[in-house]
Amino acid sequence: METQPAFSGVWCPSVTPFTQANQLDLNALAQHFAHLDASGIDTLLLMGSIGEFVSLTHAERKLLIREARRMSRLSMVVNISSTCKTDMLDLAHLAWECGYDAVMVLPPWYYGQTRQQLLSYYRQLDRELEGKWFAYNFPARTGCDLDAALVAELAAELPNFIGIKDTTDCLSHNRSLIEETKKVRSDFAVLSGYDEYLLPNLLAGGAGVISGLNNLVPAMFAEAMHSWQAGDLAALTQFQQRIGKLMAIYTVGDDFVTTIKTAVARKYGYMTPLSRNSGGTLSEAQCDAIDLLFS
Repeated sequence: METQPAFSGVWCPSVTPFTQANQLDLNALAQHFAHLDASGIDTLLLMGSIGEFVSLTHAERKLLIREARRMSRLSMVVNISSTCKTDMLDLAHLAWECGYDAVMVLPPWYYGQTRQQLLSYYRQLDRELEGKWFAYNFPARTGCDLDAALVAELAAELPNFIGIKDTTDCLSHNRSLIEETKKVRSDFAVLSGYDEYLLPNLLAGGAGVISGLNNLVPAMFAEAMHSWQAGDLAALTQFQQRIGKLMAIYTVGDDFVTTIKTAVARKYGYMTPLSRNSGGTLSEAQCDAIDLLFS
């Protein structure tokens, strides 16, 4: 298999545990990170979408940045996305002080963005971040798409722009990003944001996956990556089928964040299932369904 860029492999976008009093549960987070460290995965993403960054106060986000880095030996990237750039830069500077490997940034949301606006936004941000950064493409949430031509243009001119999380349920979109960025950078990492795209991403020449299921079955994804590196097609076929079956978790309940946290709580017992999203509490039958899925 061809050499992969830095930050390749399987990432976990970690959940953010809360206490019954709706406060950050740092003890549970430390236990979760210890479990992830032992699994063989490559990188942790702090405060991604599953990490509920949009529901955290700025003070909570700074507290998590300070405390989380010392909890894990893995490489760690923190999502600093916000609608307020001053807050983003504050989080980024703290991340550098605490030893994070990179930061991740969504494009602006709420206001629609033209291609020229996106180019201007990321160019200016690159000048101010003072370190390595990933873009986070999630059109379903932001209303704009970081397409292959735009990403390749930025990658060609900004050395600190080192990769992208592509959360689009479209293999051709992921593949186009890989093909276009490879024309300008050999070290640029294109990672899929959909769990079941690990193997398709790698086959297309990508860097791997940032997978919510890694909160639950990280060792399985680490083993799949080892099978890829060994060229074991039979094992990869089995892993792809297993991942496909586990994708059913995203159809359980009304809120996938609460569902993932409920599954972690029931499987490992060190955190509550509570999220800050409304109306996501699972019924007894839904809890039975996720128990069966991960039994």
